[in-house]
Amino acid sequence: MRILITGGAGFLGSHLCERLLGMGHEVTCVDNLITGSMDNLAHLAGHERFRFVQHNVCDYLFVEGPLDAVMHFASPASPQDYLEYPIATLKVGALGTHKALGLAKAKNARFLLASTSEVYGDPLIHPQTESYNGNVNPIGRRACYDEGKRVAEALFFEYYRNHAVDIRVARIFNTFGPRMAQHDGRVVSNFILQALRGEDITVYGDGKQTRSFCYISDMVDGLYRLMNEDFAGPANVGNPEELTILEIAERIIRLTGSSSAVVLKDRPEDDPHRRKPDITLAKEKLRWQPVVSLDEGLRETIDYFRTVL
Repeated sequence: MRILITGGAGFLGSHLCERLLGMGHEVTCVDNLITGSMDNLAHLAGHERFRFVQHNVCDYLFVEGPLDAVMHFASPASPQDYLEYPIATLKVGALGTHKALGLAKAKNARFLLASTSEVYGDPLIHPQTESYNGNVNPIGRRACYDEGKRVAEALFFEYYRNHAVDIRVARIFNTFGPRMAQHDGRVVSNFILQALRGEDITVYGDGKQTRSFCYISDMVDGLYRLMNEDFAGPANVGNPEELTILEIAERIIRLTGSSSAVVLKDRPEDDPHRRKPDITLAKEKLRWQPVVSLDEGLRETIDYFRTVL
């Protein structure tokens, strides 16, 4: 297949590029590098079936020749990034998605959207199912990301209904692994770096809020399966193992052998209290569920960060 990945220089996008090339596909990666990094793609440089184009997908998007699939991952995705670039985040959610949909329509290409668990906001039901419409603050600090992805989903389904674009919508829950950015403000990368440096582990709020973390190889497998199934979604893709933030901090301290202490700070606005995917649909439609344990994934991620410090 000939596949275009927007945001392919990011954490998730770069792993997708690598996996697809390894399966024999031809990959074009488009990224404006606002939060992505060429370091994530360095090992793919010179690959005969890989092409990188530096471009903002909010502008006109053109690819010469046939295209079998588009995978839309362009967007700042960590709280630190989308709070630094809120307007760019909203624009790529709306305008970037619209441009990419136009390309998929013109090429008659299948199109997968990297949506997010953040479309559920601070959920009032638990665990979160795809039928839940969410509890999102449309004018809060996090709205640039939450509402940007909700607009993207709305655009996807209108192109599906009105133009018969062959869509797939993945609602991605917290994902971790090698190539996470060092300063993206995410829980796993923050805690690992602080632990390896012997610094205090910074926990926002009382640490009793919960998250569910999926290792990158499991996530890429789930996304690829969704791309190749006759199922538009939306489908939750994530690991349903739920832990408190304090439990994650304690586990990372143990696995790193660190003497770091946990320090509590004020909790950010609209930070979700609980986050856990119901992956019943993914199990039924994609025949997928995570196989990498949290400790196994954390060890791999810790080893990666040891090499970059």
